[in-house]
Amino acid sequence: MTTAQIVVRLACPDDASAIHDVTLQAFAARQPLDPPAEALSDTLDDVAGALAGPGFGVIGQVDGQIAGSLLVRLDEAAGGQNIATLRRVGVLPKYRHLGVADAMVRSTLRGLADSGIRRARLLARMELPQIVAWWRARGFMIDHDVPHGFIMSANLPAPIDEPTPDDMRALGRSLSRHLRAGDLVIASGDLGAGKTVLAQGIGQGLGVAEAVISPTFVLSRVHRSASGPSLVHVDAYRLASAAELEDIDVDAALAESVVYVEWGAGLAEGLNDERLEIHIERLADETRRVYLMPVGRRWREEAFDE
Repeated sequence: MTTAQIVVRLACPDDASAIHDVTLQAFAARQPLDPPAEALSDTLDDVAGALAGPGFGVIGQVDGQIAGSLLVRLDEAAGGQNIATLRRVGVLPKYRHLGVADAMVRSTLRGLADSGIRRARLLARMELPQIVAWWRARGFMIDHDVPHGFIMSANLPAPIDEPTPDDMRALGRSLSRHLRAGDLVIASGDLGAGKTVLAQGIGQGLGVAEAVISPTFVLSRVHRSASGPSLVHVDAYRLASAAELEDIDVDAALAESVVYVEWGAGLAEGLNDERLEIHIERLADETRRVYLMPVGRRWREEAFDE
């Protein structure tokens, strides 16, 4: 079985027609609403105007074909800080369930964090509880009610650049000060990005006795601590489904441990509705850029620093 290749890119003015088409098809395929979704009344000029700013558009492609899109509007909030409003998040029906929307949203939030935006929001219709739950799973929480729906928002912590492995371990030690028994950390990033190095720093901060090494061939290792919660270090790279993760009984250790899952995006979220998601990217100069995404009320007001 082959896996679809999803590519996310910024939209250009010439993409207005494609975005308009995606939006109409995606929203028309949803259950009927009363009143109808505003997206269904968008014109091509509306989309072109949105791409002209203030804001931008994002395209999701599957194997080179446009499969989804979203629009972002930048609004000035209290105190002069910009807040990003996500709009018209849609995927063509034939590309649903491939992870296109997830890839677009996560990439967009990282890009917003890079540009200094610290808060994102959106409108979710109350008649679509599955959509509300989908956004909750990506770190958005309900702020307040509006007619026919909710305003949901997410904090976007500043990305952290770590030039060396020692710096990455130091970040892990810093993050360990925020961790307690029952916490779930999901780490993603390319091979060699630094997920295990970050885990080593977290282990040092928690005071575990053994050296933290990649558990690739044993899937998980338990590192006991004399002074705090144990660290359960999981490598989900070889796992094909969340069911396989359940087979190694990670959830049984969660209540009394910190569980750190490498390659866990799309697999480990079901272990805990409240978690810290970490994405690591390698920059051109081999610096690692670390994105922290708090999910759930447990992490809502955490102030991450080094």
